[in-house]
Amino acid sequence: MNINIPRGTQDVLPEQAAHWQYVEDIAREISHKYNYTEIRTPIFEATELFQRGVGDTTDIVQKEMYTFQDRSGRLITLRPEGTAPVVRSYVENKLHGHPQQPLKLYYFGPMFRYERPESGRMRQFYQFGIEAIGSDDPAIDAEVIAMAMDIYEACGLDRLKLVINSLGDKESRTAHKNALISHFSPRIAEFCEDCQARLEQNPLRILDCKVDRDHPLQETAPAILDYLNEDSQRYFEKVQRLLTQMEIPFVIDANLVRGLDYYTNTSFEIMLEEPEFGAITTLTGGGRYEGLIEDLGGPSISGIGFGLSIERLLMALEARGALPDVNRGLDVYLVTVGDVAAEKGAGILRELRAEGLSADKDYLGKKVKAQFKAADRLRAAYTAILGEEELASGMVKLRDMSSGEQEDIPMKRLAAHVRQLQK
Repeated sequence: MNINIPRGTQDVLPEQAAHWQYVEDIAREISHKYNYTEIRTPIFEATELFQRGVGDTTDIVQKEMYTFQDRSGRLITLRPEGTAPVVRSYVENKLHGHPQQPLKLYYFGPMFRYERPESGRMRQFYQFGIEAIGSDDPAIDAEVIAMAMDIYEACGLDRLKLVINSLGDKESRTAHKNALISHFSPRIAEFCEDCQARLEQNPLRILDCKVDRDHPLQETAPAILDYLNEDSQRYFEKVQRLLTQMEIPFVIDANLVRGLDYYTNTSFEIMLEEPEFGAITTLTGGGRYEGLIEDLGGPSISGIGFGLSIERLLMALEARGALPDVNRGLDVYLVTVGDVAAEKGAGILRELRAEGLSADKDYLGKKVKAQFKAADRLRAAYTAILGEEELASGMVKLRDMSSGEQEDIPMKRLAAHVRQLQK
């Protein structure tokens, strides 16, 4: 009986993994430029973390989490997003006492959501994310947005559209919440069951409903920007000025609502306007959160971050024709003739690798011609040929695969000689 991969997951094959490593390396490099350091949290956490951190009214908690009981009867959840685990670690390890504040962190890892699988949306997806915790300065918001833009541009994407909004502080959100309840209440029976349940708990989620997105009341719903108090308005205006100062174009969308309960003030999404990719597609999103750290037992401080899907980024690069050829090829492929040469080749390979060179040989007993074909497939820069004649003389024939030129090199000097040729 064949056992197939679970629905909504994928195997990343070797030729694909090279592209994953390419974009991951770019994300790490830009993280370093912005002074972010890596944090690694468990793949599973206590279910309560996401119930409290993400919010009981979200689709993630209500419908999408992979939750199970462990052998001690504790409720455990495979992490559906990265912010709550990072904040949990921040609180538990008392990182608010770290001398460098705000604390700038980045993470990589798989996330899990039980959703209908479709293009760019998997049940296990791989995410890069950042969190800047401990500052209320709007400049951090602008920096986080700039960092996300830099990653996409460094990967080779243009035609990016940045959309921003403000969800306001707690006072502004309360005023907007009351206005939404008054707006939707008279006709709430026309909405789906989820929206009806959200009306009193979190009516902002109604604006993000996929089922009722075309309902006429959605178009006339009160906009959060009309309910920003003076502090929230001033904060949002400064974020806009900073983005303008950085020469980062943006569009304000009062209907931009992020899917997690902890967001306040700045929220944003980056979209790709690419004809080959279809309609305008969201690549990443993020925003500021206040109260989350305190809710999880930490001090009353705020943070901001974003999460970036590696799969969706690679899809965008493919649609853009911007996936680079990242197969570097081998430095040396060792061609051996005979059993004695094959055994001797094991030591030569070790010496080459110890010198920092990538090297390989045949392990299937192939003929010489087939070994050269293998070297071509592996895009080897050089082949080192070892047979009876070379064993007797202590030399190796080194062939430049691009020019075809060949020279005899002492076995003990092979690694150093290839290094010299590379320079």
